Amino acid sequence: MYPSDIKKRLRNGELCLGTGMFSREPYVAAAVFQTRPDWVWIDQEHEPWGTESIGPICVMARQAGVAGVIRVAWNDPGDIKKAYDVGAVGVMVPQVDTPQEAKDSVRFAKYPPIGERGIAPWFGGMMGLTQDDVIKHANDETLLIIQMESVEAYENVDEILALEHFDVLLVGPTDLSASLGFPGKIHHPKVEKIMLEMADRVRGTGKALGTTFGDPEDCRRWIEVGYRFMNVSSVLGLGTQGSVRYFAEFRAAFDTPSARRKAAAWMGGSGRRRGK
Repeated sequence: MYPSDIKKRLRNGELCLGTGMFSREPYVAAAVFQTRPDWVWIDQEHEPWGTESIGPICVMARQAGVAGVIRVAWNDPGDIKKAYDVGAVGVMVPQVDTPQEAKDSVRFAKYPPIGERGIAPWFGGMMGLTQDDVIKHANDETLLIIQMESVEAYENVDEILALEHFDVLLVGPTDLSASLGFPGKIHHPKVEKIMLEMADRVRGTGKALGTTFGDPEDCRRWIEVGYRFMNVSSVLGLGTQGSVRYFAEFRAAFDTPSARRKAAAWMGGSGRRRGK
């Protein structure tokens, strides 16, 4: 049902590279998918498009073997439910600051008995899937990404990471810089200190660590540290040839069998996590 198989790949320690979806035009989406990202970031927090324009893009992504990830506007049950129902493989929830807010994200994202998501998967009919097909597999195969974007979230991160049923902690450097008092200074030493620390704090929790940068060289640096769920700019910023180039370079450098084994062991609990 999910050709990208991205949850299994993350558990195996594989590098999962994404790119920003800057349009809702199907022909543009097809060109983006042809650069062979593992996932695409479809933003609904800041971008102006409505949900009705997303569904076909998510279905096209599934057909291309790419995981469509919708970042919803807020930690809202209606937004999260609708994102999955139009075909997202993953949902990213911004500005999750407390353990209770993380629990709410899980509750909104998962079908019973884990959560309270209502049942009406619109995308299934477009892909020849029955409602029973979706219900049977959705809790295990959909991806839930929690964003850490504030000092409050950082202070609560161990409790958040201890929760079950979400898959990726994604550090948002821009909002984190603002919360620290340095808006937009994504390379400020205090931002980088927290990002480096997260590579240790996430170890052994079973969660993957993610982030996003516009400069591929910044992406390279943070992949080396342990960020395996990485958004690499956008095809609009890099061009199709640039995206193909960086995806190939990063996979050759950081997705070797030994790197995968190391990352899988890191997620599964090798070594002790240091405290705050």
